[in-house]
Amino acid sequence: MITDEDKERVRQATDFVTLVSETVELKPRGQDYWGCCPFHQEKSPSFKINPSTGLWHCFGACSEGGDVFSYVMKRENLDFPDAIRYLADKAGITLSEEAHVSKGPRKNRLIECLTEAENYFHSMLMRGRGEGPEAARAYLSGRGFGATVCKRWKLGYAPGRGALVAHLRKCGYTTQEMIAANLAVERNGRISDWFYDRVMFPIHDEQGRTIAFGGRITKKVENAPKYLNTRDTSVFNKGKHLFAYDVAKETIAAQSEAIICEGYTDVIAMHEAGFTNTVAALGTAFTSEHVKLIDRQRARKIICMFDGDAAGQHAAARAIKFIDKTTAAFLCVVLPNNQDPMEFLAESGADKLRPILDAARPLMDFVFDATTAQFDLSVPGGRVKALEALASLLAPLKTSVLLSEYALRVSDLLHIDVEEAKRAIKAAPIQDDVADSRTSKMARKQPQKNAHTSSYNSAAKTPAYAEDPSYDDVPPYDEVSPYDDPSSYSISADTYEPRGSQGLSAEDRRQVNSELELLSAMATNLSLVREYQDRIADFVWADARHQTMAWAMLATPEGATPAQVVAAAAAVEPNAAAILSSGRVISEGNSDTRRSLEFIVDTVDYYSVQRKLREIRSNLRSSSYAGESSSGTLAEEQLAAAQELQTRALELGKRLTSGQ
Repeated sequence: MITDEDKERVRQATDFVTLVSETVELKPRGQDYWGCCPFHQEKSPSFKINPSTGLWHCFGACSEGGDVFSYVMKRENLDFPDAIRYLADKAGITLSEEAHVSKGPRKNRLIECLTEAENYFHSMLMRGRGEGPEAARAYLSGRGFGATVCKRWKLGYAPGRGALVAHLRKCGYTTQEMIAANLAVERNGRISDWFYDRVMFPIHDEQGRTIAFGGRITKKVENAPKYLNTRDTSVFNKGKHLFAYDVAKETIAAQSEAIICEGYTDVIAMHEAGFTNTVAALGTAFTSEHVKLIDRQRARKIICMFDGDAAGQHAAARAIKFIDKTTAAFLCVVLPNNQDPMEFLAESGADKLRPILDAARPLMDFVFDATTAQFDLSVPGGRVKALEALASLLAPLKTSVLLSEYALRVSDLLHIDVEEAKRAIKAAPIQDDVADSRTSKMARKQPQKNAHTSSYNSAAKTPAYAEDPSYDDVPPYDEVSPYDDPSSYSISADTYEPRGSQGLSAEDRRQVNSELELLSAMATNLSLVREYQDRIADFVWADARHQTMAWAMLATPEGATPAQVVAAAAAVEPNAAAILSSGRVISEGNSDTRRSLEFIVDTVDYYSVQRKLREIRSNLRSSSYAGESSSGTLAEEQLAAAQELQTRALELGKRLTSGQ
């Protein structure tokens, strides 16, 4: 379980500007950084981050905002816990949940050990002498991988015979660390190299760090597998990682297309031919975690390049169960003459492959055709056997909303009743080699909302604050550029179009906007805001949440950092990050922050006075309707208060109108 302490350690260890700069060109303007929003297309910058508060906001089409965790959730398509894990991994932080699971070597030590092994293997390939290194170079050269390709992919050679263990010991790594990284294994009381006489393909995580290896044997040895992969370790899980994902993810995102191959050499050949959106599973079948990894890059197409043989058809059948797990279209390509991608590219070239990829068929079409081709559908017995085979393939989808669609296809193909097709699919057992631990998936509950997750709608990845109809689509000061002169500011509710409720008046909407600006100003400039705290104490707020946050921030000690001020607000309001990120008046374009703050406070004060006046008038009308005398002392006091408030409203109105 991820603790609050974990969350804060990760937050403090994350350089927000550096994180956002990975995908956004930022330019400093005052205390903020501005750039084009990474979540929609735009030409002028409307996206800002504030390093001191750790908040971000888009003033363009998105109108979204929040803290560093919400940013990662949206950018990487992650839920809240995984966003923390993602940032913890980048920062090299071991979370409490990891510490409880394993008492072995620290993850960063294992990665350093694996990186040293990668360098050693690479040096053996490039400069090693003898039969082994020469055989490895010959193998790679025969596949078109010369020295340049070997260097680019850090390919290597593992000599075995304890050479790696001896090298790592000289570098200061312990036996426990080598075994934990699956670089060494204990045999007959001795520590030996795990990889022996193999061409080595280093496997990296999405940040490019070495986490595992795949080794291909260079000469036939009895009972030795052709490929040997790193076993699952604390830094590597073959069901969660993809080969070359670190170098393919940007192209996948840019082209909205991912290509899945079945081997290391195929992936390298594809990349070298220009298809840099290609990845491969690692010694295991394609999994739901792999689909999630690709989904994070928002791919619209996933093209599976299977061999045309029985193994390729089986791989295609296994992939069916993921069709309803992603919004991407699952497509399939089988190359001519049962060639694999490396063979096809060597013989025909990249220009011939692109049209084949563009003509990729829906995966389900390929599987249906390949399956029914095994049976004679002209006879009843053949159709019965085909129904059994198709039902077995579609069994993982028996609870899917797509069941009716595929049952209809089966019924049309086999000329049977659609309900009979449904019954057959529902009755078919889910085979272990086809299923994807459906039981655990169905048992997995939706994350409950708490202080960590309630700020976000896990399905839509949008701030839950926006779900409140009182605030949906409310970009504060919508018509104002953050670069305008403060004297030109005005508050408008004309563009406010709440979904689901038209209960707020235009005046109330303007007050909401001004309150959001004041709260954002408090997050960044609390020392200045404190000068107005007596006035703020007298405000009647449009939203009680805003008042609660304001008092929590004002209650922080003198000298509190912006991050501490934000934390105080978050302690009383789970949606604080989304709320506090939306301010835009006090930004880099304002040469006089105090003047801007005066304007904001006057605006909130003005609408607060108007709210008090409405309350007094309502009380007086209620007394009149109840038949009570309006000449009593209480009524006179209320009238006097109303008169005083009216004078105050006129004074504030003049100041706001004149810009002074």
